[in-house]
Amino acid sequence: MLSRTSTKFFRKSLQIRYFSQLPLKVPIKLPNGLEYEQPTGLFINNKFVPSQQHKTFEVINPTTEEEICHVYEGREEDVDIAVNAADKAFSGDSWSRIDPFERGTALYRLAELIEKDKEVVASIESLDNGKAINSARGDVQLVINYLKSAAGFADKIDGRLINTGKTHFSYTKREPLGVCGQIIPWNFPLLMWAWKVAPALVTGNTVVLKTAESTPLSALYVSQFIPHAGVPPGVVNIVSGFGKIVGEAITAHPKVKKVAFTGSTATGKHIYQQAAASLKKVTLELGGKSPNIVFADADLTKAVQNIILGIYYNSGEVCCAGSRAYVEESVYDKFVEELKAAAENVKVGNPFDESTYQGAQTSQMQLDKILKYVNIGKGEGASLITGGERFGSKGYFVRPTIFGDVKENMRIVKEEIFGPVITITKFKTVDEVIDMANDSEYGLAAGIHTTNINNAIKVADRVKAGTVWINTYNDFHHNVPFGGFNASGLGREMGTEAIDNYTQVKAVRAAID
Repeated sequence: MLSRTSTKFFRKSLQIRYFSQLPLKVPIKLPNGLEYEQPTGLFINNKFVPSQQHKTFEVINPTTEEEICHVYEGREEDVDIAVNAADKAFSGDSWSRIDPFERGTALYRLAELIEKDKEVVASIESLDNGKAINSARGDVQLVINYLKSAAGFADKIDGRLINTGKTHFSYTKREPLGVCGQIIPWNFPLLMWAWKVAPALVTGNTVVLKTAESTPLSALYVSQFIPHAGVPPGVVNIVSGFGKIVGEAITAHPKVKKVAFTGSTATGKHIYQQAAASLKKVTLELGGKSPNIVFADADLTKAVQNIILGIYYNSGEVCCAGSRAYVEESVYDKFVEELKAAAENVKVGNPFDESTYQGAQTSQMQLDKILKYVNIGKGEGASLITGGERFGSKGYFVRPTIFGDVKENMRIVKEEIFGPVITITKFKTVDEVIDMANDSEYGLAAGIHTTNINNAIKVADRVKAGTVWINTYNDFHHNVPFGGFNASGLGREMGTEAIDNYTQVKAVRAAID
């Protein structure tokens, strides 16, 4: 029998895989006392099914480091079955060609079904991911809001009439792409599921989606509502599994016409290159190292709370986290003092404690990565103002961490840590802070804190970022597009811009006798 140390090593390196006759649903009792049936199979043709090889992998609770359950692991042959089901659903009359209003109605029903069960859904998210229950509830509400919002676009996806003179009748129309492959991350499992599935479905496409191997539970759970919402078989298919197998198979499949991916920039580049071989349409929402700028005229108390939200929300596992703070020199010392006090007041611990703000990191691997960067920062000569160590002896917890006295060429300033670690730099002029803010390969988001709205708009115009928050941070809305510049990705999530990712334009020009 493996020792506990050996077991943890294998879990960290590959998540132990078994051949199993696992039931397609298993009972789970959540830490808050709620009980539910967790689907464990692949979701294909509106049914949960075992994988072809009957291979499974374990899902770990990041709070306790113990196994939650096993789920079936998809392989290449499972992806092929799912893609064929999606292709059949798209080619028939049941989805892409029906009245668009019916698609919107089905998506709205799906939102309502999730809403009726939202406390269980949020609890699954906390259990699987480690995030604080209040953060999980916020995620689920965003999911519901976005599904309802996207449903409203269904019968409003129009082309245009083009005046080309009296000899021709010319117009355009938007058409769906076909089977869309979607690969989602582990930091916001259900929210990313919604951001991918909703625009694909409302535009008439069909989906084959891979969940993150460390957090598959919430997506599998809500998928059971899909047939009850009126979505036909084959329209949405979920294949749990590992990126190098399932992700590769989805990206390379000849019947997949578009790939959407959220995750690291390195993996995004690989997917982009692989998809290019068959000229698939690609959208990528990738990494970030976002600047959060505080001017001397800002309301410092509010700015501190926005910085806290920007870096410690969701345990810092946020692609757009405000991980680089730039503070005007005249208020730097006071700001650092207030931020240190606020960070040390952040409650870290059990995600199901209603007062917890920062839950667990999602995996041992992520915990190790964060602590490695803490050591790198110390080695580079940065001052550790607070935190920088593991919290508790069980679970993947890290104390909120602040580094000062940093230089712009330090790795902790340049590289994405993806955890509750922030660096603070002082600046004197607007030009100086703009140069530092833009000195990054990324360009996902930025924050500006000032009471001078003219200055805020001028700085927002000059910062190279897909989203700029002014006197707020991590402030998402279902109608506001989200996506990055540069190495932070291609395309946009949410808003009307997301619809563009899942449609193609056909021009029709008819000669008039």
